[in-house]
Amino acid sequence: MTAHPPHTPPFRDPHLPFAKRIDDLLSRLTLDEKTGFLHQFAPAVERLGIPAFRTGQEALHGVAWMGPATVFPQAVGLGATWNTDLVRRIGEAVSKEVRAMRARDDRVGLNIWAPTVNLLRHPLWGRNEEGYSEDPKLTSAIATAYTHGLRGDHPTYWRTAPVLKHWLAHNNETDRATSSSSVRPRVLHEYDLRAFRETVEAGAVAGVMPAYNLVNGRPNHVSPYLREHLRAWTDEELLVCSDAGAPSNLVDHEHYFDTHEEATAASLRAGVDSFTDHGTDSAQMVGRIRKAYEQGLLTEADIDTAVRRQLSVRFRLGEFDPHDDPHADVRDFDTPAHRALAQEAAEQAIVLLRNDGVLPLAPGTRLAVVGLLADECKLDWYSGTLIHRSTPLEGLYERFGAERVEFAEGVDRVRLKTSAGAFLHVLASDAGEDEARGAEGALDPALLAGRTDLPPLTTDATGTEFALIDWDEGVLTLRAPDGRYLSVAEDGYLRASADQPGGWVVQETFRLEPHANGHLLRHIGTGRHVTVAADGVKVADENAETFELIIAERGEDAVTRVTSEADVVLVVAGNDPHINGRETEDRASLRLPVHQERLLRAARAANPRTVLALVSAYPYAVDTSDLAAALWTAHGGQAAGTALARVLAGDVSPAGRLPQTWYENDADLPGLLDYDVIGSRQTYLYFEGTPLFPFGHGLSYTSFSYGDLTSRAADGTLHVSFAITNTGDVTADEVAQLYTRAVDPALPRPRRELVAHRRVTLAPGAREELSFEVSLRAFEFWDVAQGRSRLEPGPYELLAGASSEDIRLRTTVLLDGEPGAPRPVLQRGLEGADFDEQSGVEIVDRTRTAGDAVTAAEGRTGELVFRDCDFGDGVSEVTMTVSGEGAVELSLDGGTVLAAVQVEESDSGPYDYTTLGAGIVAEGVHDVRLRLRGPLRLAHVGFSG
Repeated sequence: MTAHPPHTPPFRDPHLPFAKRIDDLLSRLTLDEKTGFLHQFAPAVERLGIPAFRTGQEALHGVAWMGPATVFPQAVGLGATWNTDLVRRIGEAVSKEVRAMRARDDRVGLNIWAPTVNLLRHPLWGRNEEGYSEDPKLTSAIATAYTHGLRGDHPTYWRTAPVLKHWLAHNNETDRATSSSSVRPRVLHEYDLRAFRETVEAGAVAGVMPAYNLVNGRPNHVSPYLREHLRAWTDEELLVCSDAGAPSNLVDHEHYFDTHEEATAASLRAGVDSFTDHGTDSAQMVGRIRKAYEQGLLTEADIDTAVRRQLSVRFRLGEFDPHDDPHADVRDFDTPAHRALAQEAAEQAIVLLRNDGVLPLAPGTRLAVVGLLADECKLDWYSGTLIHRSTPLEGLYERFGAERVEFAEGVDRVRLKTSAGAFLHVLASDAGEDEARGAEGALDPALLAGRTDLPPLTTDATGTEFALIDWDEGVLTLRAPDGRYLSVAEDGYLRASADQPGGWVVQETFRLEPHANGHLLRHIGTGRHVTVAADGVKVADENAETFELIIAERGEDAVTRVTSEADVVLVVAGNDPHINGRETEDRASLRLPVHQERLLRAARAANPRTVLALVSAYPYAVDTSDLAAALWTAHGGQAAGTALARVLAGDVSPAGRLPQTWYENDADLPGLLDYDVIGSRQTYLYFEGTPLFPFGHGLSYTSFSYGDLTSRAADGTLHVSFAITNTGDVTADEVAQLYTRAVDPALPRPRRELVAHRRVTLAPGAREELSFEVSLRAFEFWDVAQGRSRLEPGPYELLAGASSEDIRLRTTVLLDGEPGAPRPVLQRGLEGADFDEQSGVEIVDRTRTAGDAVTAAEGRTGELVFRDCDFGDGVSEVTMTVSGEGAVELSLDGGTVLAAVQVEESDSGPYDYTTLGAGIVAEGVHDVRLRLRGPLRLAHVGFSG
């Protein structure tokens, strides 16, 4: 007899289109099985041979949380390279390491939660390090490059599946789970949506993650924009993964819904396909989905839609075609090529801010290296564990020779004396070396615990001398002589146990609080004070110890000692990415921490040839005018020190460019929660002051000339070309930047706006002609009067140069477009949120599912202006659709109040709208001005007559 092979179900047939295979698999899954797929940790379906699957592998600048991996510069540093080819190659390397790590640890996921495309609108945002730029064009260019690298080049199978974070208008950690970003339509379409749109349209994105915050009063996890915009940009199925804990936030913190079943159903219907909540335990979320289904809040079709999107990603990743998956055998991990790429990226990310000729350093230079980050290679929350490590000091030792480099860290060296006259003391221990935090890998590194195998601190007559670093805002760390930081484990005892400050709740930071004739020492992580007990030093709610701070040496004294005889002093300053500016915590100020200012002043006073190297996740407002040179780099990953040394020595000419504006002081900044970049003149696009360093700024060790700018428009594209020549004697990169601006706009437009850029390498005397094709869509703006994009006809200036302010060439082009027209208010009326100008107004949700309304900000009177409203031959009545209580007053052209409506207090809710009318006499074209008083919501204004 002939044995027949078992029937292959269609979902296993690689010759069929993915859509047909998914249809077949969906038909075989039970409702319970499909519901189980909707949690981050989807279980296996053994009867069909389907393995478990999880969404969410962090890989922002290297594989994170899963142990050792190649660590590239922070995302803001990758943005500073302005190099899309480099970032694409980094994406390739990261995705190959993901595949290699998964081959030995199936906890490593292929659904990558990166990159972050939130725009760096406000430099005090705690997560500034995670974004690429304040500019949507540069952000989308870098993000597109990274996603293409992560995806791979195979036409069918993806190496990894990238998910963009965090949808939408998310730039504050303060109250991030409850705050609402008020985003007017022009800002929404011209700014916040653009970075997402252009990256999605490029075709290498598997999905997005909504942010914790609300936009216009509605949580991002139930945003209609997911359907109206995101899914309209591509024919691919996109997987929307919730942020961790966000589904529960809809009820527990935002109180947007009364029950979790309502919230879960609303999220699923809005477009969330995978719920990240309650860690690895799917029972609660799956239970909520089941109850929502039983209550009629969801249909099986709703569940099928979400499961289909997840399966689409899994099929593209080759899960169901292991023999056809071209990426299945990838094992590239910590290769020489990856190490070289990490160094190349770190070198390209360095920005030379100013230079009076001291750089590059001359051969034989005697160098004094000082500063709190001089011998550090800092990681952030989304870093992997270092395999290789290079600090600035180590890089300079290697490049210049240890005998020519002197070092002083600049910490304050202190002892802590108790009220009994004894001193805090670190006991010697024979405990073995512990692996670096996270070396073992963790699906949730927030759960990693501190060490308890070391003895707690005690007291004795002499004590231990600690290195005290003041990170500003009263936050300090204390480090023992063996290099370990004082930390508090779950048992509450103080130990010198941490290799670095870190963790979701940092356990290595303290505050000194004046008390009596000394100080209390408060542990920030627990909020408790340090106390001395018979069994050791610990934190407790009572019996706080009063300490006297005995200073053995000030940091600036150590700096002065090593700097005065040096040829050049290098001060390495910046931030620790886990302290004062990180996820969950915004910065309070642009200033450099006072401790580091002291060190910089001491170095400059001792030696005028002082160079400042800022290593930080964000900009600072620091005066560099009396310094010989200044550089900035983000935390540069595993090769940071080597890269900095090579740039200082002139082995590499710096060519990084600032991806965001550096402001002179805090007074230049808008409020952290003010998302109206147009109205409050934010970012280089609208800022009218003088920046400390402008967007796109960065110097070189050579010089470049620009010439031969030409342009022509054809078939919806502007073709622009110009030439660059290296006029110096050093081979170097130049970042050519092309901007545009409307010469005579009818409404506020950007001062200048990046439309293209290119990083090129030129030898001395070499010349290269650069050509760009700029879609005329780049010149459009969102016309609130018509509810769509429009190209305003008229002259536009093209600006080519080395930064947004260093313009070398310019020409004017005349573009055809669609002339503006007055608002047809008789036909359409006025939507409350479609204003041209506002003051004291917030945009809120018209209903829980769709639409916008406006309200006066708490404690303020709201003002709205609608320009050029055409009343035709005349109107006699105005109607206003409102809810809540308060008043709306209408005037024309700034004149007297012509009509008003008053809404009295009632028991109705914020979504219970009523339409009220009043008489008005108006004809012709006028500006309509509305004044809002009280907690009233205005959705629409209509006119008739």
